[in-house]
Amino acid sequence: MFDRLRRLLSRPIRSDRVDRSTLYAFCVAALAGAAVFVVATQLFPYHSSNDDEAVYLMQAAMLLEGQLELYVGDLADAFRPWFFVEDGGRLYPKYSPVPAAMYAATMAVFGEPRVTLALVAAGNAALTYALGSQVFDRRVGVVAAALFAASPLALLTSSVFLPYAPTTFLNLAFAVSYLRGVHTGRLRDAALAGVAIGLAFFARPYTAVLFAAPFIGHALWRVIGTLRREWDGTVAVRTLPNPVRRHAVTGLFGLAFVGLTLAYNARVTGSPLLFPYEAFAPLDGPGFGYREIQGHSIEYTPALALEANGYVLWYFATRWFVAGPIGTLAALAGLALALRRWTPPTPSLERTLDGDRTAGILLAALFVTVPLGNIAFWGNFNVLATMDDPTNGLISQFGPFYHFDLLAPLSIFAAFGFVAVWRRLRDAALRERIPGPTARTARRLALAVLVTSALVVGGVNAALLAEPVERNAAHTERYEAAYEPFEQRDVENALVFLPTPYGQWQGHPFQALRNDPGLDGEAVYALEADPEHDFAVLEAYPDRDYYRYDYRGEWTAGPDEPVIPKLEPLEVREGETLAGETVVGVPERVSRASIRLASNGSTAWQTVDDPDDSIAVDWELRAGAGNTTANGTTPAVASLDVPDDEDANPSVTLEETDEVVLTITLVQPDGGTFTYRQAATVRATDEGLAVVWPPERTGCRLVTECGREGTYLPDRPDGHPEWERFETRLEPVD
Repeated sequence: MFDRLRRLLSRPIRSDRVDRSTLYAFCVAALAGAAVFVVATQLFPYHSSNDDEAVYLMQAAMLLEGQLELYVGDLADAFRPWFFVEDGGRLYPKYSPVPAAMYAATMAVFGEPRVTLALVAAGNAALTYALGSQVFDRRVGVVAAALFAASPLALLTSSVFLPYAPTTFLNLAFAVSYLRGVHTGRLRDAALAGVAIGLAFFARPYTAVLFAAPFIGHALWRVIGTLRREWDGTVAVRTLPNPVRRHAVTGLFGLAFVGLTLAYNARVTGSPLLFPYEAFAPLDGPGFGYREIQGHSIEYTPALALEANGYVLWYFATRWFVAGPIGTLAALAGLALALRRWTPPTPSLERTLDGDRTAGILLAALFVTVPLGNIAFWGNFNVLATMDDPTNGLISQFGPFYHFDLLAPLSIFAAFGFVAVWRRLRDAALRERIPGPTARTARRLALAVLVTSALVVGGVNAALLAEPVERNAAHTERYEAAYEPFEQRDVENALVFLPTPYGQWQGHPFQALRNDPGLDGEAVYALEADPEHDFAVLEAYPDRDYYRYDYRGEWTAGPDEPVIPKLEPLEVREGETLAGETVVGVPERVSRASIRLASNGSTAWQTVDDPDDSIAVDWELRAGAGNTTANGTTPAVASLDVPDDEDANPSVTLEETDEVVLTITLVQPDGGTFTYRQAATVRATDEGLAVVWPPERTGCRLVTECGREGTYLPDRPDGHPEWERFETRLEPVD
């Protein structure tokens, strides 16, 4: 068997089946896809710090359920995903459904959307090979595909669920089909080009227009020139010259998808000219002047745009293209050689745009349209946290992804530069300078130079890739720690309340905790909100187990601040009267304790002098114990019971739905303080009172409220001082 396999592998490749360059290109594309899949699963198992990923994955799940929108009614504040537009009880994403549909395809077939990431990466490498072969030759195409796949920008941006690599795939498919149609004259290629660029427009309109601009200009030039020379005025379509019919077919298919885009806009926003991203943030699109999204705003002037884009392009050239400055210099050299090669001996424009010159000049034109168009988009400013520092902001993790379309032409011209040098070393110029058996010696020397160059390029590229990989790995470590409670506990048939460090957004930042489109999955995740809203969510899911996900620490944009998570079971306790007790630990040198019970607008106080090593506070919730209000209702009351105090059971009146907050502040003679704080959500019912239990608990130094930095972790005693103890109980009174 092994002998047969060895003979099969050693058998020469038949040229009538597949040429060697095509086989190499296939291997490069397969390796590119495999590399991206490995990075996506190993470096981004919980997704990246770019929370836009959750938008596309949620949208993909919605498409599989046949939904363009989520219908949540009055519970929008509990279930609104990041970057979804809220419109009268329905939610829809600000992004186009095309990238999400690509992810949904492999979700449906394989149950794993990361397969799409691998296929797109392989497709981009293969299309770069095809494009490089059209512009130069197949050997250049193979090298271009390898350079594309090895670029840090391609490897990292292609490994996350963002739209840039999929849109580039559509743009490159358009370029390959368009140029093939120019070469062969086939209408089929023209139609494929129209479909590809139409889908790219549906996915990212501005990106598609910038990429297609040189090709549109070429098509108009060809159509006008052909009509002037050849058309005899006959109206019949069959008599139109082939270039006119071919470009008309491309335009018709492209415009059909433009129409589909406008129809989608009309469906979700109510107006064909109102794009969802504009409905979400009207001042977020291309243009200069005042720009704003989600409270972040700036006066985006042309001067600022030029400065920001200058930094972005510089980082692209030196950090995010293959081998950084080495690859960029090779691309510049390749472009210069190509332009010199394409310069005709006659000033005739027609000869200039003939054959590979057409493809090459159109690709070179992307170095003009893509950067110029991006100057008008303030997103390139936003990817830079600090413009002169490439080690922070989104660009430090994913690169200049708004310029992703430049990666293929850069790779092709760099490949031409590398191959040109290789051929120069291999051929006559080298042989003339070497005595003896010049051909054999030249080949050996050229091979040595090639291997050395490859090692240098690979080493530089690995060094460039290591930094963003390390930064992304730090985020992954934090996510791994944050999601640890979900790995340790089964949350089937659960309703989990999530914290809101960035406001009322799901998937921002906890992307892995994502709902099914029907909000009826094994686990349903709801955002914490006001007491009335939380009870409405509980009512909507009466037969589930309840949990509260929380953490100690501050969630920041960077991964440097660690968090300690907890997943706490919840229950709703009910009764006409509920008796509570809270016991807290007291350190040494505490002279007194101030006890405060508060609800919406009313407060009760107690004081304890010279406390022991613990303080026990009894408190009570009673339904209908207050004075009757003007509308005839009798509110509930929360009261304290501290026997050592002169006051008798001071109390506070509760609203129909309220939050009862008990704080115990320990005071030392030098002014140092430590405050225990518990907050319980309470609602009046027909049977009495309902309380979500246990309450949220924190312990804060020097301040009475410190948010999640003081979250009490009952299951992690090593995370607190030995004296810090916070126990609380609540039982109905018969």
